[in-house]
Amino acid sequence: MGMDTSRTVASSTPALLEQWRSDLASWAIPDEILSQAPESPWIHPVSMFTVDDEIADSPSHRIAREAVPENGSVLDVGSGGGRASMALVPPATTLVAVDHQQGMLDAFAEAAASRGVQSQLFLGDWTDVATAVPVCDVVVCHHVAYNVSDIGPFLLALDAHARVRVVLEVPEHHPISNMNPLWKQFWDLDRPTRPTAQDLAEIARSMGFDAHLGLWQDETWGARVTLPDDERVRFARIRLCLMQERDAEVAAALIAQADAAPRAVATIWWDVAS
Repeated sequence: MGMDTSRTVASSTPALLEQWRSDLASWAIPDEILSQAPESPWIHPVSMFTVDDEIADSPSHRIAREAVPENGSVLDVGSGGGRASMALVPPATTLVAVDHQQGMLDAFAEAAASRGVQSQLFLGDWTDVATAVPVCDVVVCHHVAYNVSDIGPFLLALDAHARVRVVLEVPEHHPISNMNPLWKQFWDLDRPTRPTAQDLAEIARSMGFDAHLGLWQDETWGARVTLPDDERVRFARIRLCLMQERDAEVAAALIAQADAAPRAVATIWWDVAS
C-alpha cells in the first residue's frame, strides 16, 4: 500500500482531531426538534448524485486526472453515482467504488458500463470495508469528510490505498451551512460555523501528508444538484424536521434564499510517498 511509514505526525494532531470531532458534533439537531420530526432528516436522494453524460471539468478533476496513468485505476470513496471518478475516464479504465447506499452503487455501475470501463463495488462505510478494497493509482473522495467524525483513520486509509495521489473535495464550509438561515427562520436555532476545509487541510498536514489546499467557486453546483421543485421543497422540509403542511412556507423560503447558488469549494490533495 502507499502509506509512508516515515511521516512525522505533529504534536498538535490529537487536539486537531478532537476539535474536528467536537465541531461536527455541534451540528447535531437538538433532541426536542428531532424527536418530533415525521421522518429522518439525514436523507441523500440518489437523484442528486447521478452522473450526466457530460461532466463539467473542475480543479479537483484536473488535479486527479494528471496523476492517473494510461489505463490506470481510481478508487472513489463515498462515490455516490461516480461523478468524481467518471470524470477521470480516460485515462482511467478501472474504477472502484465504496458507498454505504446500494442505490448509489447501482447508479455507479450503470455509469461505468455506459463508459465501457470496469467497476468494482463495495457496500459499506469506508473504514469498515477498507481492508477488502484494492489499492488504486489515485484515490478520490468528494463531499464525504464532513460526515466523518473520526477523520484520522479515514485519511490514513485513503492514503494507504493510493499509489500516486489522494484528492479530496469538500465545500469550504459544512455542506448544510446554506440551510442555517432556514433553521433560524423556522426554529430560531443558531447553527454552527465550523469545521471548515481549512481545518481539514491543517489536520492532513499535521498527520504528515504534504497536503495542498485550493479554493474555487463551483459555478455548476446549482444546475447540477437541482431537483424538481416539489422534490427540492420536500427534501428541505424533511431536513428541517417539519411537517408536510409546511411545504408552502419552505418553498417561499427557498426562493428568497436562492438556495441553488454557486458555492465555495476546496480541493485538498497530496502525493503519496513511495
